[in-house]
Amino acid sequence: MRIFRFLGTVLIIAVAGHLLGGCTVGPDFRTPAAPQTTLYTESPLPPETMASPASGGASQRFVSGQDIPGQWWSLFRCEPLDRLIRQALTASPNLAAAEATLREARENLRAATGSEYFPRLDANLSATRQQFSGASFGQPNAGNSIFNLFNASLNVSYALDIFGGGRRELEGLSSQVEYQRFQLEGAYLSLTANIVTTVVQEASLREQIRTTRAIITLQEEQLDLIEQQSRLGGASRSDQLAQQAQLAQTRALLPPLEKQLALTRHLLALLAGRFPGDGGLPEFALNDLKLPLELPVSLPSSLVRQRPDIRASEELLHAAGAQVGVATANMYPKFTLTGSLGTTAIRAEDLFTPGSAVWSLGTGLLQPLFHGGELDAKRRAALAAYDQAAAQYRGTLLMAFQNVADVLRALEHDALTLAAQAEAEAVARESLDLARQQFQFGATGYLSLLNAQRQHQQALIGLVQAHAARLADTAALFQALGGGWWNRQEAEGHATAK
Repeated sequence: MRIFRFLGTVLIIAVAGHLLGGCTVGPDFRTPAAPQTTLYTESPLPPETMASPASGGASQRFVSGQDIPGQWWSLFRCEPLDRLIRQALTASPNLAAAEATLREARENLRAATGSEYFPRLDANLSATRQQFSGASFGQPNAGNSIFNLFNASLNVSYALDIFGGGRRELEGLSSQVEYQRFQLEGAYLSLTANIVTTVVQEASLREQIRTTRAIITLQEEQLDLIEQQSRLGGASRSDQLAQQAQLAQTRALLPPLEKQLALTRHLLALLAGRFPGDGGLPEFALNDLKLPLELPVSLPSSLVRQRPDIRASEELLHAAGAQVGVATANMYPKFTLTGSLGTTAIRAEDLFTPGSAVWSLGTGLLQPLFHGGELDAKRRAALAAYDQAAAQYRGTLLMAFQNVADVLRALEHDALTLAAQAEAEAVARESLDLARQQFQFGATGYLSLLNAQRQHQQALIGLVQAHAARLADTAALFQALGGGWWNRQEAEGHATAK
């Protein structure tokens, strides 16, 4: 019965602690207001981008306020890409590390919550054997005595959070959990966006290699023709050497492209959580990726709730504000309640007999009086850290808006570039065909043919690169707008959005 009464006292202590802890010093956090700006760019965007007849040249329409799907990469309508990203999400060590860090933060919060809201109750059992001398009591002739002492007790302690320092600590730890949650979302978004852009890079390199090999074939055919004409006296030795030099220069373009393709494949394996030598990665071509024709443009007021980096920076600001409260509470008195219930006996079998019970109840007050200015300095340091977090939040916000503005303008000019490259390639191809015909019939010199070949080669490569830029910048737009994590079905290890 004594134990139950004691546990009842423990409960009363905890309830009293909650009732007494009604004041919380320090600033109460408020979510920063969204910026008042209504535009990402200085001048308004066009309703849609320019269309061109080239591959990947369809017009893209900007849709203000349109939401972003959680699996935004599916808009490229490439099943191998979808499959690769699904595999990467389960195998990526970076994502696994971010998930583990989030779990750690949650467990730290649970541990601190238990310490803050509940008393500490410990059981103690001890046995000692001791010898003492009568001289200790002023009777040196009494001789020595040996006895055993057994003790069993329950000890309770509870710190009353009168001024809310403990609750501010929990507030800060809760913000750390949210910070890690958005760090996880950021890692998820970075992984998926990096896979898409790396796939586009691989597809672009493959197309450049294919185009370069096709050009080499045409130049080899042209060299054969010049050699025939040279044997018949229709072309000079210098014309033959010039064509050989042009062919050698074009062949020299292949090794760097193939090297870059190999490195890109290695990077893709890394992103997918594989070793480069494992193989099994799909190969991608530009035509495998369909250009999304509708581009969502989130409202500027919504961007601050969508970008994981902005939300993470906001949680750091929240945690810094909570630390101001902790530093302020440390300047006020601290109250503690303690209690103990147990039994003491000189024989183990007498531990729980009547008359062996011992108990104690106590309270403590600690009021800082003089710490050499330490507590004031720590509070000022916490305020400075809060100002730093506020400035960093502002910087993150500005960079996010710059990021979106850059991508939107890039998409607009990517379409213009592709249209110009398509026109340049068409004119260069027509010019090359005409130069070949004229050279065959001796109507023009070899220098004109060589110049036409160079122009067509450059135009073909430029066309491939312009197509890839549209795809990569489209993926960058989805990343810049937050990636739609709030629409993604919660998976194991991920937290739901607020």
